[in-house]
Amino acid sequence: MQSSKISESAILETSYNRIDWQGGYESLYQEFDYWIDDIEGQIPGELQGTLFRNGPGLLDINGQRIHHPFDGDGMISRISFVNGRAHFRNRYVRTEDYIAEQKAGKILYRGVFGTQKPGGWLANIFDFKFKTLANTNVIYWGSKLLALWEAAEPHRLDPHTLETLGREYFNGVLSTGEAFSAHPRLDPSCQQDNGAPCLVNFSIQPGLSTKITIFELNPAGEIIRKHAYSVPGFCFIHDFVITANYCIFFQNPVSFNPLPMALGIRAAGECIKFNPHQPTRVIVIPRNPRGKEDIKILETQSGFVFHHVNAFEVGDKIVIDSICYDALAEVEPQSDFRQVNFEANAPGQLWRFKLQLQNGTVERKLLESRCCEFPSINPANVGHQYRYLYIGAAHAETGNAPLQAILKIDLDSGEKQLWSAAPRGFMGEPIFVPRPGSEREDDGWLLALVYDAAHHRSDVVILDARDLNKGAIARLHLKHHIPYGLHGSFTSEVFV
Repeated sequence: MQSSKISESAILETSYNRIDWQGGYESLYQEFDYWIDDIEGQIPGELQGTLFRNGPGLLDINGQRIHHPFDGDGMISRISFVNGRAHFRNRYVRTEDYIAEQKAGKILYRGVFGTQKPGGWLANIFDFKFKTLANTNVIYWGSKLLALWEAAEPHRLDPHTLETLGREYFNGVLSTGEAFSAHPRLDPSCQQDNGAPCLVNFSIQPGLSTKITIFELNPAGEIIRKHAYSVPGFCFIHDFVITANYCIFFQNPVSFNPLPMALGIRAAGECIKFNPHQPTRVIVIPRNPRGKEDIKILETQSGFVFHHVNAFEVGDKIVIDSICYDALAEVEPQSDFRQVNFEANAPGQLWRFKLQLQNGTVERKLLESRCCEFPSINPANVGHQYRYLYIGAAHAETGNAPLQAILKIDLDSGEKQLWSAAPRGFMGEPIFVPRPGSEREDDGWLLALVYDAAHHRSDVVILDARDLNKGAIARLHLKHHIPYGLHGSFTSEVFV
Protein backbone atom coordinates (compact mmCIF):
# COMPACT_ATOMS: atom_id res chain seq x y z
CA MET A 1 0.00 0.00 0.00
CA GLN A 2 2.98 2.28 0.55
CA SER A 3 6.65 1.98 -0.22
CA SER A 4 8.55 1.40 3.03
CA LYS A 5 12.19 2.39 3.35
CA ILE A 6 13.97 0.89 6.35
CA SER A 7 16.39 3.36 7.90
CA GLU A 8 19.94 2.39 8.83
CA SER A 9 19.33 3.38 12.46
CA ALA A 10 16.36 1.03 12.67
CA ILE A 11 18.59 -1.83 11.52
CA LEU A 12 21.41 -1.02 13.92
CA GLU A 13 19.31 -0.30 17.01
CA THR A 14 16.89 -3.19 17.28
CA SER A 15 14.71 -3.62 20.36
CA TYR A 16 15.06 -7.38 20.42
CA ASN A 17 17.49 -10.25 20.20
CA ARG A 18 16.76 -12.86 17.55
CA ILE A 19 17.70 -15.76 19.84
CA ASP A 20 15.27 -14.44 22.47
CA TRP A 21 12.50 -14.28 19.87
CA GLN A 22 13.20 -17.80 18.64
CA GLY A 23 12.51 -19.22 22.11
CA GLY A 24 8.80 -18.62 21.59
CA TYR A 25 8.83 -21.10 18.72
CA GLU A 26 9.76 -24.13 20.81
CA SER A 27 7.13 -26.84 21.19
CA LEU A 28 5.20 -27.28 24.43
CA TYR A 29 4.73 -31.01 24.91
CA GLN A 30 3.00 -31.00 28.30
CA GLU A 31 -0.64 -30.34 29.13
CA PHE A 32 -1.18 -28.45 32.40
CA ASP A 33 -4.02 -27.82 34.85
CA TYR A 34 -3.27 -25.48 37.80
CA TRP A 35 -4.16 -22.30 39.68
CA ILE A 36 -1.79 -19.45 38.85
CA ASP A 37 -0.12 -18.39 42.12
CA ASP A 38 2.92 -16.44 40.88
CA ILE A 39 1.35 -13.02 40.33
CA GLU A 40 2.72 -9.47 40.30
CA GLY A 41 0.01 -6.91 41.03
CA GLN A 42 -3.64 -7.78 41.55
CA ILE A 43 -6.31 -9.30 39.32
CA PRO A 44 -9.34 -6.95 39.18
CA GLY A 45 -12.23 -8.41 41.13
CA GLU A 46 -14.69 -7.38 38.40
CA LEU A 47 -12.81 -9.43 35.81
CA GLN A 48 -14.84 -12.62 35.69
CA GLY A 49 -14.82 -15.00 32.75
CA THR A 50 -12.57 -17.07 30.53
CA LEU A 51 -9.87 -16.21 28.02
CA PHE A 52 -9.40 -18.88 25.33
CA ARG A 53 -6.38 -18.86 23.03
CA ASN A 54 -5.43 -21.08 20.10
CA GLY A 55 -2.25 -21.55 18.15
CA PRO A 56 0.33 -24.07 16.96
CA GLY A 57 1.77 -25.71 20.06
CA LEU A 58 3.82 -28.43 18.39
CA LEU A 59 6.50 -27.17 16.02
CA ASP A 60 7.93 -30.66 15.55
CA ILE A 61 6.75 -34.27 15.53
CA ASN A 62 9.13 -36.37 17.62
CA GLY A 63 12.03 -34.13 16.64
CA GLN A 64 11.07 -33.79 12.96
CA ARG A 65 10.60 -30.04 12.50
CA ILE A 66 7.68 -28.67 10.57
CA HIS A 67 8.46 -26.18 7.81
CA HIS A 68 6.07 -23.39 8.83
CA PRO A 69 4.45 -22.53 12.19
CA PHE A 70 0.99 -22.44 10.59
CA ASP A 71 1.42 -26.21 10.03
CA GLY A 72 1.67 -26.86 13.79
CA ASP A 73 -0.95 -28.78 15.77
CA GLY A 74 -3.56 -26.62 17.50
CA MET A 75 -3.27 -26.18 21.27
CA ILE A 76 -5.99 -24.49 23.31
CA SER A 77 -5.00 -22.43 26.35
CA ARG A 78 -7.72 -21.48 28.82
CA ILE A 79 -7.29 -18.85 31.55
CA SER A 80 -10.31 -18.59 33.84
CA PHE A 81 -10.76 -15.51 36.05
CA VAL A 82 -12.95 -15.85 39.14
CA ASN A 83 -13.02 -13.96 42.46
CA GLY A 84 -9.62 -12.34 41.96
CA ARG A 85 -7.90 -15.60 41.05
CA ALA A 86 -6.92 -17.26 37.77
CA HIS A 87 -6.71 -20.86 36.64
CA PHE A 88 -4.73 -22.21 33.65
CA ARG A 89 -5.35 -25.25 31.51
CA ASN A 90 -4.05 -26.26 28.08
CA ARG A 91 -4.81 -29.19 25.84
CA TYR A 92 -4.16 -30.21 22.26
CA VAL A 93 -7.08 -30.56 19.87
CA ARG A 94 -7.32 -34.28 19.18
CA THR A 95 -7.88 -34.17 15.46
CA GLU A 96 -7.67 -37.52 13.70
CA ASP A 97 -4.39 -36.43 12.14
CA TYR A 98 -2.89 -35.35 15.48
CA ILE A 99 -3.74 -38.72 17.02
CA ALA A 100 -2.26 -40.62 14.07
CA GLU A 101 1.04 -38.71 14.07
CA GLN A 102 1.45 -38.96 17.82
CA LYS A 103 0.90 -42.71 17.61
CA ALA A 104 3.35 -43.07 14.72
CA GLY A 105 5.90 -40.67 16.19
CA LYS A 106 6.63 -39.07 12.84
CA ILE A 107 5.22 -36.71 10.20
CA LEU A 108 2.53 -38.51 8.20
CA TYR A 109 0.86 -35.64 6.32
CA ARG A 110 1.70 -32.72 4.13
CA GLY A 111 1.07 -29.27 5.59
CA VAL A 112 -0.63 -26.48 3.67
CA PHE A 113 2.17 -23.96 4.30
CA GLY A 114 5.26 -26.00 3.50
CA THR A 115 5.67 -29.13 5.61
CA GLN A 116 6.28 -32.20 3.45
CA LYS A 117 6.33 -35.86 4.33
CA PRO A 118 9.87 -37.23 4.67
CA GLY A 119 11.15 -38.91 1.52
CA GLY A 120 11.29 -36.06 -0.97
CA TRP A 121 8.99 -35.52 -3.92
CA LEU A 122 8.39 -39.24 -4.45
CA ALA A 123 6.74 -39.45 -1.02
CA ASN A 124 4.53 -36.43 -1.75
CA ILE A 125 3.63 -36.65 -5.43
CA PHE A 126 -0.12 -36.63 -6.10
CA ASP A 127 -0.85 -36.67 -2.36
CA PHE A 128 -3.63 -34.10 -1.92
CA LYS A 129 -4.37 -35.01 1.69
CA PHE A 130 -3.30 -32.08 3.88
CA LYS A 131 -3.14 -32.26 7.64
CA THR A 132 -6.19 -30.95 9.52
CA LEU A 133 -4.94 -28.72 12.33
CA ALA A 134 -7.67 -26.77 14.22
CA ASN A 135 -4.96 -24.29 15.21
CA THR A 136 -6.13 -20.76 14.33
CA ASN A 137 -8.94 -19.52 16.60
CA VAL A 138 -11.27 -20.63 19.37
CA ILE A 139 -14.72 -19.23 20.20
CA TYR A 140 -17.47 -19.96 22.70
CA TRP A 141 -20.84 -19.46 21.02
CA GLY A 142 -24.22 -21.09 21.53
CA SER A 143 -22.84 -22.99 24.56
CA LYS A 144 -20.29 -24.65 22.29
CA LEU A 145 -16.52 -24.27 22.42
CA LEU A 146 -15.18 -24.48 18.85
CA ALA A 147 -11.59 -24.73 17.64
CA LEU A 148 -11.41 -23.16 14.17
CA TRP A 149 -9.17 -23.71 11.15
CA GLU A 150 -10.33 -22.19 7.90
CA ALA A 151 -9.79 -25.25 5.69
CA ALA A 152 -12.07 -27.66 7.57
CA GLU A 153 -15.06 -28.03 9.86
CA PRO A 154 -14.77 -26.77 13.46
CA HIS A 155 -13.78 -29.16 16.22
CA ARG A 156 -16.02 -29.02 19.27
CA LEU A 157 -14.40 -29.12 22.72
CA ASP A 158 -15.63 -29.54 26.28
CA PRO A 159 -15.09 -26.06 27.80
CA HIS A 160 -14.47 -27.55 31.26
CA THR A 161 -11.90 -30.22 30.34
CA LEU A 162 -10.89 -29.07 26.81
CA GLU A 163 -11.51 -32.66 25.67
CA THR A 164 -12.12 -32.95 21.92
CA LEU A 165 -15.71 -34.07 21.30
CA GLY A 166 -15.59 -34.32 17.50
CA ARG A 167 -16.33 -32.22 14.44
CA GLU A 168 -19.22 -29.76 14.52
CA TYR A 169 -21.77 -29.66 11.68
CA PHE A 170 -24.45 -27.39 13.21
CA ASN A 171 -27.28 -29.91 12.98
CA GLY A 172 -26.31 -30.94 9.47
CA VAL A 173 -26.27 -27.45 7.93
CA LEU A 174 -22.50 -27.75 7.46
CA SER A 175 -21.67 -30.67 5.18
CA THR A 176 -18.77 -33.08 5.60
CA GLY A 177 -15.55 -31.42 4.49
CA GLU A 178 -17.15 -27.96 4.25
CA ALA A 179 -14.89 -25.27 5.66
CA PHE A 180 -15.81 -22.76 8.36
CA SER A 181 -13.42 -19.81 8.61
CA ALA A 182 -11.27 -19.01 11.63
CA HIS A 183 -12.36 -15.34 11.61
CA PRO A 184 -16.03 -15.05 12.58
CA ARG A 185 -17.43 -11.61 13.40
CA LEU A 186 -19.95 -11.04 16.18
CA ASP A 187 -22.68 -8.62 15.19
CA PRO A 188 -23.85 -7.20 18.55
CA SER A 189 -27.24 -6.11 17.17
CA CYS A 190 -28.34 -7.77 13.94
CA GLN A 191 -30.96 -5.83 11.99
CA GLN A 192 -32.42 -9.00 10.49
CA ASP A 193 -32.96 -10.45 13.98
CA ASN A 194 -34.60 -7.41 15.59
CA GLY A 195 -31.42 -6.35 17.33
CA ALA A 196 -30.38 -9.75 18.70
CA PRO A 197 -26.69 -10.64 18.40
CA CYS A 198 -25.55 -13.05 15.70
CA LEU A 199 -22.29 -14.63 14.62
CA VAL A 200 -21.26 -14.10 10.99
CA ASN A 201 -18.68 -16.31 9.31
CA PHE A 202 -17.63 -17.48 5.87
CA SER A 203 -15.83 -20.18 3.92
CA ILE A 204 -13.76 -20.05 0.73
CA GLN A 205 -13.50 -22.59 -2.10
CA PRO A 206 -10.81 -21.12 -4.37
CA GLY A 207 -10.29 -21.97 -8.02
CA LEU A 208 -10.43 -20.21 -11.38
CA SER A 209 -13.50 -18.67 -9.80
CA THR A 210 -14.00 -18.68 -6.02
CA LYS A 211 -17.06 -19.70 -4.06
CA ILE A 212 -17.69 -17.59 -0.94
CA THR A 213 -20.28 -18.97 1.48
CA ILE A 214 -21.59 -16.75 4.28
CA PHE A 215 -23.08 -18.19 7.48
CA GLU A 216 -25.05 -16.37 10.18
CA LEU A 217 -25.67 -18.07 13.53
CA ASN A 218 -28.15 -17.12 16.25
CA PRO A 219 -27.24 -17.04 19.98
CA ALA A 220 -28.26 -20.71 20.28
CA GLY A 221 -25.45 -21.61 17.86
CA GLU A 222 -27.79 -22.53 14.99
CA ILE A 223 -27.03 -21.53 11.39
CA ILE A 224 -30.09 -19.47 10.46
CA ARG A 225 -28.82 -18.00 7.18
CA LYS A 226 -26.45 -19.50 4.60
CA HIS A 227 -25.79 -17.99 1.18
CA ALA A 228 -23.15 -18.83 -1.45
CA TYR A 229 -21.69 -16.52 -4.09
CA SER A 230 -19.21 -16.91 -6.93
CA VAL A 231 -16.58 -14.27 -7.69
CA PRO A 232 -14.07 -14.32 -10.56
CA GLY A 233 -10.48 -15.31 -9.93
CA PHE A 234 -8.46 -17.10 -7.24
CA CYS A 235 -9.04 -15.83 -3.69
CA PHE A 236 -6.62 -16.10 -0.77
CA ILE A 237 -8.72 -14.58 2.02
CA HIS A 238 -8.05 -15.05 5.72
CA ASP A 239 -10.32 -12.42 7.31
CA PHE A 240 -13.31 -10.23 6.50
CA VAL A 241 -15.40 -7.47 8.07
CA ILE A 242 -19.10 -6.79 8.47
CA THR A 243 -21.35 -3.77 8.72
CA ALA A 244 -25.07 -3.73 9.41
CA ASN A 245 -25.78 -4.42 5.73
CA TYR A 246 -22.64 -5.88 4.17
CA CYS A 247 -19.87 -8.46 4.33
CA ILE A 248 -16.61 -7.13 2.86
CA PHE A 249 -13.67 -9.22 1.60
CA PHE A 250 -10.30 -8.09 0.22
CA GLN A 251 -9.24 -10.25 -2.73
CA ASN A 252 -5.46 -10.10 -2.52
CA PRO A 253 -3.58 -9.96 -5.87
CA VAL A 254 -2.09 -13.45 -5.80
CA SER A 255 -2.02 -16.39 -8.19
CA PHE A 256 -1.76 -20.11 -7.50
CA ASN A 257 0.12 -22.66 -9.59
CA PRO A 258 -0.90 -26.14 -8.42
CA LEU A 259 1.59 -28.09 -10.58
CA PRO A 260 4.60 -28.06 -8.16
CA MET A 261 2.23 -29.11 -5.36
CA ALA A 262 0.77 -31.99 -7.39
CA LEU A 263 4.27 -33.18 -8.31
CA GLY A 264 5.30 -33.23 -4.66
CA ILE A 265 7.94 -30.54 -5.12
CA ARG A 266 6.24 -27.81 -3.10
CA ALA A 267 3.44 -27.43 -0.59
CA ALA A 268 0.31 -25.44 -1.45
CA GLY A 269 1.44 -22.32 0.43
CA GLU A 270 4.70 -22.29 -1.53
CA CYS A 271 2.77 -22.16 -4.83
CA ILE A 272 1.12 -18.80 -4.08
CA LYS A 273 2.73 -15.86 -5.87
CA PHE A 274 2.07 -12.18 -5.13
CA ASN A 275 1.40 -10.02 -8.19
CA PRO A 276 2.38 -6.42 -7.35
CA HIS A 277 1.13 -5.00 -10.65
CA GLN A 278 -2.43 -6.22 -10.12
CA PRO A 279 -4.96 -4.31 -8.00
CA THR A 280 -6.43 -5.47 -4.72
CA ARG A 281 -10.15 -6.10 -5.22
CA VAL A 282 -12.72 -5.25 -2.57
CA ILE A 283 -15.74 -7.58 -2.68
CA VAL A 284 -18.91 -6.16 -1.10
CA ILE A 285 -21.73 -8.67 -0.51
CA PRO A 286 -25.14 -7.63 0.89
CA ARG A 287 -26.06 -9.51 4.09
CA ASN A 288 -29.72 -9.52 3.14
CA PRO A 289 -29.85 -11.23 -0.26
CA ARG A 290 -33.58 -10.59 -0.52
CA GLY A 291 -32.70 -7.03 -1.39
CA LYS A 292 -32.11 -5.91 -4.96
CA GLU A 293 -28.43 -5.15 -4.50
CA ASP A 294 -25.87 -7.31 -6.27
CA ILE A 295 -22.27 -8.06 -5.32
CA LYS A 296 -20.02 -5.09 -6.03
CA ILE A 297 -16.29 -5.41 -6.74
CA LEU A 298 -14.12 -2.31 -6.41
CA GLU A 299 -10.40 -1.93 -6.99
CA THR A 300 -7.63 -0.24 -5.04
CA GLN A 301 -3.83 -0.16 -5.09
CA SER A 302 -1.99 -3.47 -4.89
CA GLY A 303 -1.22 -4.75 -1.40
CA PHE A 304 -1.82 -7.70 0.89
CA VAL A 305 -4.20 -7.92 3.85
CA PHE A 306 -4.33 -10.70 6.45
CA HIS A 307 -6.42 -8.93 9.09
CA HIS A 308 -8.99 -6.18 9.32
CA VAL A 309 -9.85 -4.06 12.36
CA ASN A 310 -13.47 -3.07 11.74
CA ALA A 311 -15.89 -1.60 9.20
CA PHE A 312 -18.91 0.67 9.40
CA GLU A 313 -21.28 2.67 7.23
CA VAL A 314 -21.43 6.46 7.06
CA GLY A 315 -24.20 7.60 4.75
CA ASP A 316 -23.60 5.96 1.39
CA LYS A 317 -19.95 5.12 2.19
CA ILE A 318 -18.34 2.09 3.82
CA VAL A 319 -15.27 2.70 5.98
CA ILE A 320 -12.82 -0.19 6.50
CA ASP A 321 -9.70 -0.19 8.69
CA SER A 322 -7.16 -2.87 7.81
CA ILE A 323 -3.57 -4.00 8.36
CA CYS A 324 -1.87 -3.82 4.96
CA TYR A 325 1.47 -5.00 3.59
CA ASP A 326 3.25 -3.86 0.45
CA ALA A 327 3.51 -7.49 -0.59
CA LEU A 328 3.05 -11.05 0.64
CA ALA A 329 6.23 -12.53 2.07
CA GLU A 330 6.27 -15.76 0.10
CA VAL A 331 7.14 -19.10 1.73
CA GLU A 332 10.34 -20.45 0.20
CA PRO A 333 11.25 -24.16 0.10
CA GLN A 334 14.12 -25.16 2.41
CA SER A 335 13.76 -21.89 4.37
CA ASP A 336 13.72 -21.74 8.17
CA PHE A 337 11.02 -19.52 9.67
CA ARG A 338 13.14 -19.14 12.82
CA GLN A 339 15.70 -17.24 10.72
CA VAL A 340 13.27 -14.74 9.21
CA ASN A 341 14.92 -11.46 8.26
CA PHE A 342 12.53 -8.89 9.70
CA GLU A 343 14.55 -5.96 8.44
CA ALA A 344 14.30 -7.12 4.83
CA ASN A 345 10.49 -7.07 4.81
CA ALA A 346 8.16 -4.09 4.86
CA PRO A 347 5.92 -3.89 7.96
CA GLY A 348 2.19 -4.26 8.24
CA GLN A 349 0.60 -0.83 8.70
CA LEU A 350 -2.86 0.47 9.55
CA TRP A 351 -4.81 1.88 6.59
CA ARG A 352 -8.33 3.29 6.24
CA PHE A 353 -10.35 2.66 3.08
CA LYS A 354 -13.51 4.52 2.15
CA LEU A 355 -15.72 2.82 -0.41
CA GLN A 356 -18.21 4.76 -2.48
CA LEU A 357 -20.51 2.07 -3.84
CA GLN A 358 -22.45 4.31 -6.21
CA ASN A 359 -19.47 5.37 -8.29
CA GLY A 360 -17.17 2.44 -7.43
CA THR A 361 -14.29 4.51 -6.04
CA VAL A 362 -11.96 3.72 -3.15
CA GLU A 363 -10.16 6.35 -1.08
CA ARG A 364 -7.31 5.25 1.17
CA LYS A 365 -5.34 6.87 3.96
CA LEU A 366 -2.46 5.71 6.16
CA LEU A 367 -3.51 5.87 9.83
CA GLU A 368 -0.46 4.32 11.50
CA SER A 369 2.99 3.68 9.99
CA ARG A 370 4.37 1.71 12.97
CA CYS A 371 4.68 -2.03 12.34
CA CYS A 372 1.50 -3.58 13.77
CA GLU A 373 -0.76 -6.64 13.63
CA PHE A 374 -3.54 -8.49 15.51
CA PRO A 375 -6.06 -5.68 16.16
CA SER A 376 -8.76 -5.70 18.83
CA ILE A 377 -11.71 -3.42 19.63
CA ASN A 378 -14.63 -3.28 22.03
CA PRO A 379 -16.94 -6.08 20.77
CA ALA A 380 -19.98 -3.79 21.15
CA ASN A 381 -18.64 -1.71 18.23
CA VAL A 382 -18.12 -4.47 15.67
CA GLY A 383 -19.70 -3.30 12.41
CA HIS A 384 -20.35 0.17 13.82
CA GLN A 385 -18.50 3.45 14.09
CA TYR A 386 -15.85 3.29 16.80
CA ARG A 387 -13.18 5.40 18.41
CA TYR A 388 -10.54 3.17 20.03
CA LEU A 389 -8.47 0.30 18.73
CA TYR A 390 -5.76 -1.80 20.31
CA ILE A 391 -3.13 -3.66 18.35
CA GLY A 392 0.10 -5.60 18.74
CA ALA A 393 2.98 -3.38 17.66
CA ALA A 394 6.73 -3.15 17.30
CA HIS A 395 8.62 -1.33 20.03
CA ALA A 396 10.24 1.11 17.57
CA GLU A 397 8.30 3.62 15.49
CA THR A 398 10.02 2.65 12.23
CA GLY A 399 11.12 -0.55 10.58
CA ASN A 400 9.81 -4.10 10.69
CA ALA A 401 10.28 -6.16 13.86
CA PRO A 402 8.56 -8.75 16.06
CA LEU A 403 5.57 -7.49 18.02
CA GLN A 404 6.70 -6.45 21.51
CA ALA A 405 4.13 -3.84 22.49
CA ILE A 406 0.45 -2.92 22.54
CA LEU A 407 -0.57 0.32 20.83
CA LYS A 408 -3.82 2.13 21.65
CA ILE A 409 -5.06 4.58 19.03
CA ASP A 410 -7.78 7.18 19.56
CA LEU A 411 -9.15 7.57 16.04
CA ASP A 412 -10.95 10.81 16.94
CA SER A 413 -8.12 12.75 18.59
CA GLY A 414 -5.15 10.91 17.13
CA GLU A 415 -3.74 10.30 20.62
CA LYS A 416 -1.65 7.15 21.01
CA GLN A 417 -0.48 5.15 24.00
CA LEU A 418 2.16 2.41 23.90
CA TRP A 419 2.89 -0.29 26.45
CA SER A 420 6.02 -2.27 25.62
CA ALA A 421 7.47 -5.54 26.90
CA ALA A 422 10.81 -4.95 25.12
CA PRO A 423 13.59 -5.91 25.09
CA ARG A 424 12.93 -9.54 26.13
CA GLY A 425 9.13 -9.74 25.91
CA PHE A 426 7.20 -10.69 22.75
CA MET A 427 3.54 -9.92 22.22
CA GLY A 428 0.56 -11.84 20.93
CA GLU A 429 -2.92 -10.63 20.04
CA PRO A 430 -4.46 -8.38 22.74
CA ILE A 431 -8.07 -9.10 23.69
CA PHE A 432 -10.34 -6.26 24.87
CA VAL A 433 -12.71 -7.17 27.72
CA PRO A 434 -15.37 -4.55 28.59
CA ARG A 435 -15.85 -3.66 32.24
CA PRO A 436 -19.30 -4.97 33.32
CA GLY A 437 -21.93 -2.23 33.20
CA SER A 438 -19.66 0.38 31.65
CA GLU A 439 -20.88 2.57 28.78
CA ARG A 440 -17.47 4.04 27.87
CA GLU A 441 -15.97 2.43 24.79
CA ASP A 442 -12.47 2.08 26.26
CA ASP A 443 -13.53 1.15 29.81
CA GLY A 444 -12.23 -2.36 30.29
CA TRP A 445 -9.09 -4.46 30.29
CA LEU A 446 -6.62 -5.74 27.76
CA LEU A 447 -5.54 -9.36 28.16
CA ALA A 448 -2.43 -10.59 26.36
CA LEU A 449 -0.02 -13.50 26.44
CA VAL A 450 3.56 -12.23 26.49
CA TYR A 451 6.52 -14.54 25.95
CA ASP A 452 9.25 -13.70 28.49
CA ALA A 453 12.55 -14.82 26.96
CA ALA A 454 14.47 -14.09 30.16
CA HIS A 455 12.64 -16.90 31.99
CA HIS A 456 11.44 -18.94 28.96
CA ARG A 457 7.87 -18.64 30.16
CA SER A 458 4.75 -16.75 29.23
CA ASP A 459 2.90 -14.14 31.27
CA VAL A 460 -0.78 -13.31 31.16
CA VAL A 461 -0.68 -9.50 31.25
CA ILE A 462 -3.67 -7.40 32.32
CA LEU A 463 -3.73 -3.72 31.32
CA ASP A 464 -6.23 -0.93 32.00
CA ALA A 465 -7.56 -0.24 28.50
CA ARG A 466 -8.27 3.41 29.42
CA ASP A 467 -4.66 4.19 30.25
CA LEU A 468 -1.81 1.98 29.06
CA ASN A 469 0.65 4.42 30.62
CA LYS A 470 -0.24 3.03 34.05
CA GLY A 471 1.58 -0.16 33.13
CA ALA A 472 0.43 -3.67 33.84
CA ILE A 473 -2.26 -4.05 36.50
CA ALA A 474 -1.17 -7.65 36.93
CA ARG A 475 1.34 -10.08 35.46
CA LEU A 476 0.40 -13.72 35.89
CA HIS A 477 3.56 -15.81 35.53
CA LEU A 478 2.86 -19.22 34.04
CA LYS A 479 5.04 -22.21 34.91
CA HIS A 480 6.06 -22.64 31.26
CA HIS A 481 5.93 -20.88 27.91
CA ILE A 482 3.07 -20.84 25.42
CA PRO A 483 4.34 -21.03 21.81
CA TYR A 484 3.37 -17.98 19.79
CA GLY A 485 -0.35 -18.24 19.15
CA LEU A 486 -2.77 -16.83 16.64
CA HIS A 487 -6.24 -15.85 17.86
CA GLY A 488 -8.55 -16.12 20.84
CA SER A 489 -11.66 -14.80 22.51
CA PHE A 490 -13.16 -13.98 25.88
CA THR A 491 -16.46 -15.09 27.37
CA SER A 492 -18.07 -14.04 30.64
CA GLU A 493 -18.69 -17.72 31.38
CA VAL A 494 -16.30 -19.27 33.94
CA PHE A 495 -14.97 -22.79 33.43
CA VAL A 496 -12.85 -24.20 36.25
